[in-house]
Amino acid sequence: MSTSAPPAAASGIDRFFKISERGSTVSREVRGGFVTFFTMAYIIALNPLILGFVKDGTGQFLGGGPGDGSNLSVIAACTALVAGVMSIAMGMFANFPMSIAAGLGLNAFVAYGVAALPDMTWQAAMGLVVWEGILILLLVVSGFRVAAFRALPQQMKTAISVGIGMFIAFIGVFDSGFSRAGSGTPVQLGVDGRLQGWPIVVFIFGFLLLVALSVRKVTGAMLIAIVSATVLAIIIEAVANIGPRTVGGKETNPRTWSLNVPKVPDTVVQTPDFSLVGHVDMFGGFAKAGVIAAVLIIFSLVLADFFDTMGTMTAIGAKADLLDKDGIPVDSQKILVVDSVAAAAGGLGGVSSNTAYIESAAGVGDGARTGLASVVTGVLFLLATFAAPLVEVIPHEAAAPALVFVGFLMMQEVGDIDWRDIEIALPAFLTIALMPFTYSITVGIGVGTLTYLAIKVIRGKWSQIPVVLWIISACFVLYFAIDPIRQVFGVN
Repeated sequence: MSTSAPPAAASGIDRFFKISERGSTVSREVRGGFVTFFTMAYIIALNPLILGFVKDGTGQFLGGGPGDGSNLSVIAACTALVAGVMSIAMGMFANFPMSIAAGLGLNAFVAYGVAALPDMTWQAAMGLVVWEGILILLLVVSGFRVAAFRALPQQMKTAISVGIGMFIAFIGVFDSGFSRAGSGTPVQLGVDGRLQGWPIVVFIFGFLLLVALSVRKVTGAMLIAIVSATVLAIIIEAVANIGPRTVGGKETNPRTWSLNVPKVPDTVVQTPDFSLVGHVDMFGGFAKAGVIAAVLIIFSLVLADFFDTMGTMTAIGAKADLLDKDGIPVDSQKILVVDSVAAAAGGLGGVSSNTAYIESAAGVGDGARTGLASVVTGVLFLLATFAAPLVEVIPHEAAAPALVFVGFLMMQEVGDIDWRDIEIALPAFLTIALMPFTYSITVGIGVGTLTYLAIKVIRGKWSQIPVVLWIISACFVLYFAIDPIRQVFGVN
């Protein structure tokens, strides 16, 4: 038996990230970081499409430009920059395998619900995003954010994890084109009720390959499946010249690639433009929208981010076996601090609020257990600021199989819920069902929590309801009633 000591650098990395302690290896963490990045990389292309074609209240486009797409590269570079820095911070400070990027839904709200307000500028809108991050950070430091989640019963936390699994599976199925908006129905199978087009072949191939590799217990199954599906997609595009589904914001052909067109780029490296960073007006939003409207905007952003992140980190913690006896992720305070700072960083970077990504569960599903995976993902995001053309090679259809498979893995926890007790079963069911049905983690948690509280009250179990749960429920009532409240105060 060899008695030689391991290299100092490897030993230091192992101790810092507690890799062996959590039953992982450096190679597994690196691989998990790659998998997470591949499932999140779409945000580099998608965030500019959401933010880049919307005029603010003064008629200006984010990042400048005449609205012809010439401003998208600067938004993409800054999107990758903030995601990279904050994902590394999550790994180094919180040692948790969860990465961060511009929040979907939050970015659309900032673009269409904030920046587009009369006289509002992009800089003022991003200032309100910074205030959101500051407020969330204060809630974390005060201990309220963790206390709020501890107030929920364990089976409700399990329901949140399962619901998020259903949610990300739906994202994968929908992004791949397997399920689409229907004509006469909310959703349908493929195009006109049939599976059509070569991109869907890539998705099915990637999913079947992932299943086969997982059944055979092949190390790195998700990464192999994503890369293999991408190679197939590149070959198909080279032969068939399929092209993008959307051109100039309009759908041209539903049988084409949903976002990235998988072809070998003409160039791999380009100089990034970070000119959006620091272009923030911290007080302009209050002046242009009015104090009441600005406060309501910040409140809406806070609530959406507040519960999304707690649900995401719990789901990932459960899959990585990183929950304490109360069902709370280890070092949850540190995780939430980084997430809060990320929200503000997104505003300072000019790319909307950044938040935790449930796609991180793909990396955890491939074995990641520590913050080293998040560091790897973050480094890849930073490299992507220079190599955006290379990132755009991976289509949705190649990455989506990993999301569907992780949804299956997270669904396995559903057996821990007592479905015979309506007091917990009905709130759990609504939590699980409404996340994918409404495309919102916050809505699922909110309706589930309010239903749980209502049943407790109906049964006369007032003494079993923690004070914090009453406060959470009041916040959710305000969240769901935000539009009537705006009308009362005359805010559009």
